[in-house]
Amino acid sequence: MTYRSAFGVAATLDRLADLAQAKGLAVFARIDFARDARASGLELREEQLLLFGNPKAGTPLLQVSPGVGLDLPLKALAYQDAEGATWIAINAPSYIVARHRVPADLEANIAGAIALVEAAAGIDRARSTS
Repeated sequence: MTYRSAFGVAATLDRLADLAQAKGLAVFARIDFARDARASGLELREEQLLLFGNPKAGTPLLQVSPGVGLDLPLKALAYQDAEGATWIAINAPSYIVARHRVPADLEANIAGAIALVEAAAGIDRARSTS
């Protein structure tokens, strides 16, 4: 799932980290791919990855399918495209559940991440019209 953000790469992930922590989720790591590329003498548009989640929510998925550890903690990737727009992407919870053959009822444990990513991007579903 990919959303256009109203903010820059760093600001988008700052917002996501703040929103996640406000909901009691942990921020485990942040990787700045562009900084690492520059340190290696390479060029890369702004691109950062945030790893976040809640062990109480993720552990039940890991208990039934250890391989889900490839996708947990959750990861959100914010990046700048060639036109300068910022995007934020996250694997859909339904994809993670299907990929690792996790019982469908456990999807709810990680589904709330989508609302956090949308809010970090500046998407207000309460104001959206259908």
